[in-house]
Amino acid sequence: MTEVHLRDALDTLKSTGVRITPQRHAILEFIIQSMSHPTADDIYKALESKFPSMSVATVYNNLRVFREAGLVKELTYGDSSSRFDFITNDHYHMICNTCGKIVDFHYPGLDEVEHLASHLTGFDVSSHRMEIYGTCPTCKEQATKVQ
Repeated sequence: MTEVHLRDALDTLKSTGVRITPQRHAILEFIIQSMSHPTADDIYKALESKFPSMSVATVYNNLRVFREAGLVKELTYGDSSSRFDFITNDHYHMICNTCGKIVDFHYPGLDEVEHLASHLTGFDVSSHRMEIYGTCPTCKEQATKVQ
């Protein structure tokens, strides 16, 4: 499935006139394969041995291109670094309060909530974002060991 996503994403970039460099291809492929919602620094560290001349700025510039092309979402959470999520379909995020891990989960769309919010406020709704916070299984297990 990731090969299909990669091919479609590359076609999207090409159709907007974006040149596909080896670094751009590798960054995009990493984001598509990653289930961890990586930061730009995570991506840089994962690829620096393969591309020693690549800088963190290169990663940020490519992420901006991907975001502008509608391929990734930038997830910001307070003061911590932005994380990046490849957009395959609508989904929501479960976030660990302890380690910051983000896990996708799927739930039927919240169309009724959007409609009600629009009706009550007069806003034209463009999108929504749902995040649920808690403690991941790994952190729960570590907390149990400490006690």
